[in-house]
Amino acid sequence: MTYTSASKRSRLPALRNYFSPFGNKLIETGYIKPDQMKQALIETRRRNLPLTEVVQQLTGRQLPPDLVRQYKKNQLFELKIVYGVDSVDPEVTPVADREMAQLINSLIPFDICRRHKLLPISRDDHGESPSVLVALVDPDNLAAQDDLNRILRAKGLTLRRLVITQEDYEKLLEQYHELKTELDKEQERLDKEEALDKLVDITKIVDNMSTVAQAQEETADALDAEDPDQAPIINLVNKILAKALQEGVSDIHIEPQEESLRIRFRKDGVLQEAFPPLPKHIIASAVARFKIMSDLDIAERRLPQDGKIRRMYQGRKVDFRVNTLPSRYGEKVCLRILDNSATQLGLDKLITNQETLGIVRDLASRPFGLILVTGPTGSGKSTSLYSVLAERNNPGVNISTAEDPIEYSLPGITQVQVIREKGMNFASILRAFMRQDPDVILVGETRDAETAKTAIEAALTGHLVLTTLHTNDAAGAIARLDEMGVEPFMISGALLGVLAQRLMRRVCSECRIAYTPTKEELAHFGLSASNQEQITIYKAHKLTPDEINQAKAKGTLCPKCNGSGYKGRVGVYEVMRNTEKIQTLINEGATTDRIKETAVEEGMVTILAYSLQLVQEGYTTLEEVERVTFTDTGLEAELKAKRKSSLECRTCAAQLQPEWMDCPYCLTPRFVNN
Repeated sequence: MTYTSASKRSRLPALRNYFSPFGNKLIETGYIKPDQMKQALIETRRRNLPLTEVVQQLTGRQLPPDLVRQYKKNQLFELKIVYGVDSVDPEVTPVADREMAQLINSLIPFDICRRHKLLPISRDDHGESPSVLVALVDPDNLAAQDDLNRILRAKGLTLRRLVITQEDYEKLLEQYHELKTELDKEQERLDKEEALDKLVDITKIVDNMSTVAQAQEETADALDAEDPDQAPIINLVNKILAKALQEGVSDIHIEPQEESLRIRFRKDGVLQEAFPPLPKHIIASAVARFKIMSDLDIAERRLPQDGKIRRMYQGRKVDFRVNTLPSRYGEKVCLRILDNSATQLGLDKLITNQETLGIVRDLASRPFGLILVTGPTGSGKSTSLYSVLAERNNPGVNISTAEDPIEYSLPGITQVQVIREKGMNFASILRAFMRQDPDVILVGETRDAETAKTAIEAALTGHLVLTTLHTNDAAGAIARLDEMGVEPFMISGALLGVLAQRLMRRVCSECRIAYTPTKEELAHFGLSASNQEQITIYKAHKLTPDEINQAKAKGTLCPKCNGSGYKGRVGVYEVMRNTEKIQTLINEGATTDRIKETAVEEGMVTILAYSLQLVQEGYTTLEEVERVTFTDTGLEAELKAKRKSSLECRTCAAQLQPEWMDCPYCLTPRFVNN
């Protein structure tokens, strides 16, 4: 009895009568009774099982090996007659399982083999027509033939079919799974050796830098002598940290990709490749090393984790704030460098515009009220807040801070770390501060309604409260508090002012290039220049990687910026006082644009205007303004306010139309230094 599709069974001799030669043999030997044989044939067709298996189930006895062998011979003979192709018997002609596994892995995908019940046996590249021999349980399966021909035709191969029994197919499939596990382990070992070789090459490149080599000695951990394969991973991680500290970056990104491990540094606010792509096989080891250094759970790979690394670098302590995030190709690790000694606190070191500096200092000197600092992540909000605290820090002032995490250590103030697992969030710490007789309170971040309301209540009860919000500009802070559910009258009563800020790259003072912008460039930013008043600004002298290598060879590379065109960053600020007009607008529920226009009318220097002043003073470039601070809405609000307040020429006193950019009588630019 054959084990084939129903369309073929009607053609088999065993189905034209109840007893085949094999059935008669079983009855003659007394192994089974005629009634049981009839039942076995019925069950075979109904359950689509081999006759031998059904017979053994009915009789409860094992078939003798010689009978099983005879049945298989009859079955293969019948299959060969039915399908008109040769049959394969692995017991007689052993199949090369390694060659079969190689063909599955490289030529015919496993899902096709499983779907159509087929296995590639061998490949013949000799002769006029190279071919692949494929064993199929159902050689007449047209879908299987179509898929095989499509795959083989693309490789210039032809298909040769064999028929195989279901039992032999399943045995070979099991052999493939066992062999595949061995091959995968062998390939993993080879890949690991190759990856370690590449790591050695990369570490040699880094070792050529003397400064990094010195930093490595200060940051390196003891290597595990019992596990030499891990030493390059530990060495590589130490070099990543050392190079980041040497180059003065703010963030390190360890990013698993499909075919590699990418390492990027954020320097002066811009991400850049730090190392050549590393082999993907070291992803798990590198991530595990970072997690061990951060005291994180290396077995937890499905949830984000937060940790901290502390290392010594050139005689000072440096902290790395670590976060892991499960991603498609592995866990991504992001490290924020918290180097207190590298940051200079002081408002005068941050704010270049004297008018803006005076307003901020005036707000910070108030005995009570709320000061908000807004901006995106990484815009320097914490540095600004600590600069305010540093100026207010004296023995007569009680200062308390609630932070997550504590980024700067200031002597003389009380700093509290948020521990959400213990119920110590910003709101609960702030409530505790109210019973600690504070004068100045810093709340690291206001992200929920409870914290916002508690902070405003503290500001209304005689305390100076400093906190941060994530908004695009100063006026947007009002709408953000309103979204949190804070009543407008509480905002208008408690708020002293809002400081919005950004960080832009500082153009290199050694290699910057002076030039005169075109009128089109100036008009793009709402500026204009007459023929008599040309504006001179600077642009960065940026070099491509090839140009940097050529400059190094010639000894002409800029020693300050190394060809990047920028060195360091400069802050851009926007301070909005809470004046009587602003308070009225807040209580009326005015829009953000309306509040911003009113603030500009009252003299607020917007982020855009501040950044353009920095360009004119040579601190940065129009390219940075475009990248960081320029927005159509910001420009529109500023121009609307300027048009309302400048309908008279400041040189010849001629009456101007709102749409005029220059005075048509004396050609004085209308909005320059207005």
